[in-house]
Amino acid sequence: MSDKRSSSASPADQTSSDSVTLDGLTGRTVPALDEVDRAMLAELTSDGRLAVRALAERLHISRTNAYARLERLMAEGVITGFGARVDPRRAGLGTSAYIMVTVEQTSWRTMATDLHEIPYVDHVALVGGDFDILLLVRTPDNTTLRDVVLERLQALEGVRSTRTWLIFEELPGSVLH
Repeated sequence: MSDKRSSSASPADQTSSDSVTLDGLTGRTVPALDEVDRAMLAELTSDGRLAVRALAERLHISRTNAYARLERLMAEGVITGFGARVDPRRAGLGTSAYIMVTVEQTSWRTMATDLHEIPYVDHVALVGGDFDILLLVRTPDNTTLRDVVLERLQALEGVRSTRTWLIFEELPGSVLH
């Protein structure tokens, strides 16, 4: 991927996509992000509605550079979308739990699709270790959580066992801050 840079441009006004690494999971190249890219991601994570003009001012770059970087980050799949952060409790989902799932080894790859179709499953991660799959489930109450685990999750073919950890309190945060 070529990057047309002016030798007289300041480092902050340059977009950096010269360096890439190979993603071992997908086999695709992953663009290397510079400090400005990371700062842009942090600002947008904090406020996804931030105007490009304000973003450029905060990052001390031109609006043209901010637009170019934003477009590149979206085109390369670094930014996959914009959305609202919802407080689960205020949205009526007051019971949250992590559920560790052990599955038959022949079924763990195909099970992710089935798990996403279960109501109240917020996140699915295939993991290594004592368990095969980690779920984040958010339900209105304990009765609904019980139904999700006992009636929906354990009824799936290939599920060997589950272990549920209730979440008592969550702290807001982001990996980019």
